[in-house]
Amino acid sequence: MTTASTYAEFAVREAHGVSPTYERLAFAVSRDAALLARLGTLPPAKRQPNLLFGVVRLLGGPVEDPAAFRDYALTHWARVEAEIRARVTQTNEAGRCAVLLPALTALPQPLALLEVGASAGLCLYPDRYAYRYGDHLVGAGDPVLDCRLTGLAPPAVLPRVVWRAGLDLNPLDVTDPADLAWLDALIWPEHAHRRARLRAAAAIAAADPPLLVRGDLVDDLPALAARAPAEATLVVFHSSVLYHVPPPRRAEFTELVRRLPGHWIANEAPAVLPHAGMPEPRGEALYHLLALDGRPLAWTRQHGQELIWFGPLLG
Repeated sequence: MTTASTYAEFAVREAHGVSPTYERLAFAVSRDAALLARLGTLPPAKRQPNLLFGVVRLLGGPVEDPAAFRDYALTHWARVEAEIRARVTQTNEAGRCAVLLPALTALPQPLALLEVGASAGLCLYPDRYAYRYGDHLVGAGDPVLDCRLTGLAPPAVLPRVVWRAGLDLNPLDVTDPADLAWLDALIWPEHAHRRARLRAAAAIAAADPPLLVRGDLVDDLPALAARAPAEATLVVFHSSVLYHVPPPRRAEFTELVRRLPGHWIANEAPAVLPHAGMPEPRGEALYHLLALDGRPLAWTRQHGQELIWFGPLLG
C-alpha cells in the first residue's frame, strides 16, 4: 500500500464519522505531493497518520485547517521529522477496557493481568473503571467508559485483579508531564471526552502504579509472566499493538503466548492476526477482532466505543 493510499484509507475507515478534522487532514495529505515526498524519506512504520498528526499537535502546530497544517509541517519539517523518528504511537486508550471486560469477567478469578505494549499501563485497571453499555451501568466512579454492545448481555460484575504488569519497549510514566503530553497529543482533536478520560485514568495509575517493564514481547515476556502470583489466573493481553511488530516476530510471539499458562486476549486488526471464516463487519469502518486463546469472539472499534459479539457465550 502506498503512503497516499494509507492516508486515504485512514480517512475512510478510521476517521470518518469519528473525527472530521482528521478525515479532512488525511485526505489532504493523501493528495499532497510535497508532504508525501517528505513522508517517503521515513521508514514505512513511521509514515502512519496518527504519528504525523500527533507529532504536529505535540509541537503546537495546527491540525484543524489542512492548508495551515501543510504550511506548518513543511516549514518545520526538521523538527517534525526528528519527533517522528524518536516516537511511536502509544495511544493508551483506557476505553478499550470496555471491549475486554466481557472476556475478563468470564475467566476464573482473581486475575493477574499482563499487557504487552502497555504504554503507560492505563488498560491494566479494568477493575477500577465504570462502564456504561446502553442504559446498563457496571461499577462506579470515574472515568465511565461508554460502549455500544450488541450480541451479548453486559457483564454484571467487575473482574478481581490482584496483580497488574505491563511490557513495553518504551514504557511511559503518567506522572511525567512530557509523557502525559504525548498521550494527550495522540488523542484526536474533537475528543474532549477521551482527553478527560485520560486524565481520570492517569490519576488512578499515578495513585497505584503498575509494574511496567522495559522489554521485548518475545525475549522478555516469559520472565515477566513468571512473576505473576500462582493463585491468580494469568491473562496476557494486547490491543492494537502487533501492527508495530514485523510478521516473523509476530509469529514468534503468538507461538510463545500460546505456551504460557493462563489465557491470551488479543484485540487487533484482522489483517494483523487473521482468522479464517470470519463474518464480515458492517460498513467500511475499521474494526478490530477480539479473540480469547485464539478463538474469535467479537468485532470492536479502535477506541473501545463499540463491541459486536458473534462468538460463543463465555463463562
